[in-house]
Amino acid sequence: MADIARKANAQWMGDLKGGKGNISTESGTVKDAQYSFGTRFENGTGTNPEELLAAAHAGCFTMQLCAMLADHGHDPKDVRTEATCEMVKDGPGFKVSAMRLMVRGKVGSIDQAEFEKHVAQAAELCPMSRVMQGNVEITHEAVLE
Repeated sequence: MADIARKANAQWMGDLKGGKGNISTESGTVKDAQYSFGTRFENGTGTNPEELLAAAHAGCFTMQLCAMLADHGHDPKDVRTEATCEMVKDGPGFKVSAMRLMVRGKVGSIDQAEFEKHVAQAAELCPMSRVMQGNVEITHEAVLE
């Protein structure tokens, strides 16, 4: 049995190109968010699974990093992560190939090298990174402000 379980659901109506769907989370924070072929493969209005994966990874990684910084006596005043989820054509379908993390932080009592060390550790240890390890190239860039 899982220690923690979270739920989300998706509905799709129609074929791939002409269909449309919606995504919701159990908490209700995301409720009936529209997604479609256009939002996934073009620039349509709405969300898509890759954007949601990037948001989940950015949130998870940033929490992991701040916990590690605080545990080592550094004050994470403001840490922001932009995650870019890259998808490529792979045979008959597509696959997520890379997740690029760009981290900017205002952190007390730390230098750039120490900040980069913690970023690298957090990129390996956060649960979202761990689920992707071995399947997705995860890279990170850290800027201490």
